Amino acid sequence: MKKKYNYLTLGILLASLGAIIYGFQLKPDNEALAHKFIGFGTLSLFFVAMPLFLIKESKGKNMKDYMLTKENIDKMKNKEGKKTNNSQ
Repeated sequence: MKKKYNYLTLGILLASLGAIIYGFQLKPDNEALAHKFIGFGTLSLFFVAMPLFLIKESKGKNMKDYMLTKENIDKMKNKEGKKTNNSQ
């Protein structure tokens, strides 16, 4: 399952980058079509490839650990107080 997400994300990433590069190559000749390729590549990169990557990487992780809650702020404050001064 993990390999499937890897290949799917990589394929969409390469297709998006290919569309963007192709759009920049077309720009002098056919500007309207070039803008469509660049826009499609950018949209698919940010609205398809990035969420697939984030879903794959966040599996099995507790999102509460990454949220800024009162408990996590207190934990960070306690860690700062326990640091030692080794620059003597």
